[in-house]
Amino acid sequence: MFIDYFESPIGTIELTATEKGLSSLYFHAKKHTPKSTPLFAKVKQQLSEYFAQERTTFDIALDLKGTDFQQQVWAQLLTIPSGETSTYAQIAKTLDRPKAVRAVGAANGKNPISIIVPCHRVIGSNGKLTGYAGGLERKQWLLEHEGAVA
Repeated sequence: MFIDYFESPIGTIELTATEKGLSSLYFHAKKHTPKSTPLFAKVKQQLSEYFAQERTTFDIALDLKGTDFQQQVWAQLLTIPSGETSTYAQIAKTLDRPKAVRAVGAANGKNPISIIVPCHRVIGSNGKLTGYAGGLERKQWLLEHEGAVA
């Protein structure tokens, strides 16, 4: 396993990867000794471009580990364009599981690669910001940064 860090405008981001690709991206203050991989240079470059508003999509090899349902939810997250939001209910409906709103929320919360797999773009059906592992203030910042909310 590889590990490194990226200093973003909204906090330190811990990156982990396997030989297959990026496996996690979390806001994290505790630092371990970095063990790098060439992939991290690409991740850091694309994150820098994202935070400089020069990039809205990412082209990074991912190694997402989760259940089949989680994988389906995460795949839906990747379809939400920058500057837009979706709801847990909309994702459940897209997956032909309209009653699985809470399960979608749980899968969204288990997303290991924030920002790149944009779980921050999912809001409540009432339009309010709900749960974000990085904190609601970061979710708000990311959505404002992308122009999804004022």
